Amino acid sequence: MEFMKTDRQRLPEFVKNRRRSREGLHELKARLRKARLRTVCESARCPNIVECFARPTTAFMILGGKCRRGCGFCAVEQGDPGRPDPAEPKAVAEAAAELGLQHVVVTSVTRDDLADGGSGHFALVIRAVKQSLPSARVEVLVPDFQGSAAAVETVIEAGPEVFNHNLETAPRLYPSVRPRADYQRSLAVLRMAAELGGGSVVIKSGLMAGLGESREEVLATFSDLVRAGCGVATVGQYLQPRRDLLPVSRYWEPAEFDELAEAGARLGLRVFAGPLVRSSYLADRIYYNIQTGARGPSS
Repeated sequence: MEFMKTDRQRLPEFVKNRRRSREGLHELKARLRKARLRTVCESARCPNIVECFARPTTAFMILGGKCRRGCGFCAVEQGDPGRPDPAEPKAVAEAAAELGLQHVVVTSVTRDDLADGGSGHFALVIRAVKQSLPSARVEVLVPDFQGSAAAVETVIEAGPEVFNHNLETAPRLYPSVRPRADYQRSLAVLRMAAELGGGSVVIKSGLMAGLGESREEVLATFSDLVRAGCGVATVGQYLQPRRDLLPVSRYWEPAEFDELAEAGARLGLRVFAGPLVRSSYLADRIYYNIQTGARGPSS
């Protein structure tokens, strides 16, 4: 599917990350390559990678470097990810310990080829991290597991502090943005996690702005999230990572993101919104702010 446009919109100043110091970037990359680990920060071409790697913090991407699905917004390579690496859980735990992480984010490519969708591997990683870093929190950003309740239960039983599954966009846009996903199925995954977590697990989701959605559609999605038991959402500006992926429909202004956060609060949803906000960006600070009631991810 081709989305290339020759007249791409000029990038506004407010979506440019000005934190350009590359101190620590190459060092962390070298550590991860030595451990044969991947990060979604690199694979998805996140604009915050320089800042996050300098802290240092990262979002480990497990279960391979290629995805079984081909979403219209995602820079992760599509194809056969290969067999899960049995050494990966230990490698992630050791890397997290070496980096001294206290909030460990773990995500994956979508593994529709596996009977459990990769949920068992997620559980192994969670348990390995907790054994290596007993005081650390684990946040997982999972695929939809094709709606499997057993898979969601497997992940929840491993004890993550945060269970995140992104809706990404409004249901009307799924045919172009997430053609092999299902909006109601994703809501069901969040609902199952909320019920199984029993209030002890933070249920989180994420949306992108700038794919053609209206403000009313975003607010309707917020309401759906609340009804599904989700308590936290992130909203950031979509930035076209490659020319063959979906173009940006429009750039939302910073004030519009602020208004979304306020509207979410009125609906009962903690919304962290801004042009450069991403699901895993400042995830540790967002978790802290959830616990303390602070407003922004960097407060």
